[in-house]
Amino acid sequence: MHQILVCPIAFNENVKIKSVIERLLASSAVTRADVLIMDDGSTDATTSVIRSYAGRGIATLRHPVRRGVGAAIRSAIDHARQKGYTAIVIMAGNDKDNPDEIPRLVDPIVQEGFDLVQGSRYLGQPQPVGHMPLYRRWATRLHPWLLSFFTGRRLTDSTNGFRAIRLSIFNDRHIDLTQPWLDHYELEPYILFKAIKLGYRFKEVAVTKIYPPKKLGYTKMRPLIGWWSILRPVIYLGLGIKK
Repeated sequence: MHQILVCPIAFNENVKIKSVIERLLASSAVTRADVLIMDDGSTDATTSVIRSYAGRGIATLRHPVRRGVGAAIRSAIDHARQKGYTAIVIMAGNDKDNPDEIPRLVDPIVQEGFDLVQGSRYLGQPQPVGHMPLYRRWATRLHPWLLSFFTGRRLTDSTNGFRAIRLSIFNDRHIDLTQPWLDHYELEPYILFKAIKLGYRFKEVAVTKIYPPKKLGYTKMRPLIGWWSILRPVIYLGLGIKK
């Protein structure tokens, strides 16, 4: 077993999950890690596609029904901690992230002692690759500004799901992932906010974000409900409403 667990999060990604897995298998970066596909109760062919790679070193963990991306990440984190991994890399199951860039996230943890390394689509490059909806451009700029305001630490990208986390930070009793309100998009900004405010070593690194043609589907997030879900941890924690 390696120290690092790479975990794409997938729900109904039968169009893209094969490409995700093939790119992971082809990447030299993943030879230093184990791969677990977290399947959040998919109802299409995603589950069978993932299982077809079982003989090639691709493990899977599946929720019987969809519980939300936050719950899926929580399950992946719990699994990684139980198995004794040092760190987990969370990435998209919809083929937006480049597995060759995994060392950019992992090396600062393994070699430099960082605790959380956040991938940024805006650091050192002009914009994401492909068609990014205008409302998402605005939202992905507003969110890090608000998080920066409340944490006192400048961030350029706080909604990018491509990140690496040292698992020992979850031994901290001040980080409570079991709260039901974190089941959807809230969990990721919650972890980021908590890690920074509690003084864990944090940095951003430049990564690419590849947006596919709209006809293939670039997100399952609904504009209003989804963005409130990802924004409210910053508001709740910043104002002391939640712990």
